[in-house]
Amino acid sequence: MPSTATPLALTLPALDRKLSPYTGLTRGHWCAYADHLLRSAHRYGTADHANIHLPGANSAYGPRSDSLEAFARTFLLASFRIAGDPEGTGWIAEWYAKGLDAGTDPGNPDRWPTPGELGQAKVEAASLAVGLALTRGVLWDNLPQRVQEQLVAWFETVIGGEYPPINWVWFQIVVESFLASVGGRYSDEDIDAGLAIHDSLYRGRGWFADGPERAYDHYVGWAFQVYPQLWALMAPEDPRVQARKAVDGERLADFLDDAAHLVGGNGAPLIQGRSLIYRFAAAAPFWVGELSGHTRLAPGMSRRAASGMLDYFTRHGSVTDDGLLSIGWHGEFAGMKQSYSGAGSPYWAAKGFLGLALPADHGVWTAVEEPLPVEAGDTRRLIAAPGWQVEGTAADGVVRIRNHGTDHANAGVAVADSPLYARLGYSTHTFPDLEPESLDNGVVMVDAGGRLTHRTGFEFLGQKDLGGVQAGASRATVNWIEVDPDGGPDHGSGATGTATPGPEVTVVSLTRGAVELRLVRVRGTSPGAPARLRIGGWPVDAESAVASEIRPLSGWGVPLDDAGTWRREAPHPMGERLTVPWIGTPGAADDGDYAAVVVLAGEGSADAADAVRFVPAGGGCFEFADGTAVDLAAALEFLSR
Repeated sequence: MPSTATPLALTLPALDRKLSPYTGLTRGHWCAYADHLLRSAHRYGTADHANIHLPGANSAYGPRSDSLEAFARTFLLASFRIAGDPEGTGWIAEWYAKGLDAGTDPGNPDRWPTPGELGQAKVEAASLAVGLALTRGVLWDNLPQRVQEQLVAWFETVIGGEYPPINWVWFQIVVESFLASVGGRYSDEDIDAGLAIHDSLYRGRGWFADGPERAYDHYVGWAFQVYPQLWALMAPEDPRVQARKAVDGERLADFLDDAAHLVGGNGAPLIQGRSLIYRFAAAAPFWVGELSGHTRLAPGMSRRAASGMLDYFTRHGSVTDDGLLSIGWHGEFAGMKQSYSGAGSPYWAAKGFLGLALPADHGVWTAVEEPLPVEAGDTRRLIAAPGWQVEGTAADGVVRIRNHGTDHANAGVAVADSPLYARLGYSTHTFPDLEPESLDNGVVMVDAGGRLTHRTGFEFLGQKDLGGVQAGASRATVNWIEVDPDGGPDHGSGATGTATPGPEVTVVSLTRGAVELRLVRVRGTSPGAPARLRIGGWPVDAESAVASEIRPLSGWGVPLDDAGTWRREAPHPMGERLTVPWIGTPGAADDGDYAAVVVLAGEGSADAADAVRFVPAGGGCFEFADGTAVDLAAALEFLSR
């Protein structure tokens, strides 16, 4: 439903550098952005407000699903706005009250598909239930009994429904808990089963896997941590809520301790994992920590993290000239569309506005912004569940992870690498190359036809702090994958296909700040199937303010005498031309140990040429530029695990 009206203007208050010295953003800015997004989306609404037909691509589920998605996700944003300012948001409540009626009216030919009819409606039902619970005194209590009964009947189709054993279990839990609160039918068995699946996916120290695979991403925060706290607000008297309150709160606080270290000085969250088109939804766990009281972060740091994300995305074009959210990271980028993505999908960014449910006098809005960990000083942190070693540098604000535990698969599986999960490194300042076969942060074998191997299915060998240098390691029998073009939809995992095994490759990352010493052990090469070794650095846009370098390490291991820069002369989510520097063997690689110095740093930071050196004396060590050293024996222990 195209809109012919003139695009709406966005009017923002003045920046407040006293209250918000890092971003300048206040609650007034958040309200202005929320209202602008809502008014802009409403221009594409049907006359009865039930459906919002945003321009752009449809998902695999079709336009009926996508228009419901746009309504439900903007309604979630609207509910946060209403909850925090019920007196000043009457226009929002009125608009959505009309749509709630028309969308669930069984006599309306444009009514919504029910959760019993359409799987995606199970997701959107949760946003509607949460929104109605948060605004009960404003919306639900003032709806005519007929409309309440329509909504109850629509929600009740989730009862007994099948939900995949991932974050989706929360969609059933919150809907049925809302039904219980308004006198509808519900199933304790459904709720108990969902909670059991949730707990089965817990991997320790605040981290969940999104399913049985090694799938660690932003769903840990905006799903597994946010919904338990919203559920607790929806059903405070439920004995299950009371019994779980302490453990769920502790898990959230643990996760936030890590999450604060995964936000860059530029305001960007870590660029890793699926559904990145939800952008500042990554702010949701910081807000829910304040909403629930289960956080150890200072209120000023929580707001700094959340406002930093909003500022980052709005400065980089995430809101179009029409006031809409596009599929993309900065601006629109069709290549980020996944099978479940439609024009309404990006509005799960609404979760990032959860802080608006807190009133203007809440401490998170009145406290002065405090620096992020990476702004207060260099950071290093090991996160065990996903197998990440985190290095943040205050000089350039870059947060990097080296990844030896996440691939959206399980050990031994032979599929193509998922670009957003299986790379050796991710950061807040670089966007992964979206092609599965890539040199991006890779250690690959290249066959005579130019095909690159994949590492998915690797074995995580552990991580450790070696006296100021962090170490992480993984090992895989790498595979060349002939991808099956009919392998199914893209839900995050690597593409399936026919695998041809290559050598066994062990990779150890020794990291300090901007520098990684990447040790590689190759075993099982075959003269009958010769393959070159390529070690790739960080992917950066040609115009990026950060620099990616890679150099061979002198004096240790088999020489790496070939080098170059791979380029893709085409737009990507953060620019127009992607580059990846690499080094490798000029001919077929033999069994042996290899070493590369890999750097991602801002201008004036570490230079790969002298970032690490090998010192043979006294048994040997690897010495970083600041004098911090790792004994050769300790490094080889990881290579030999």
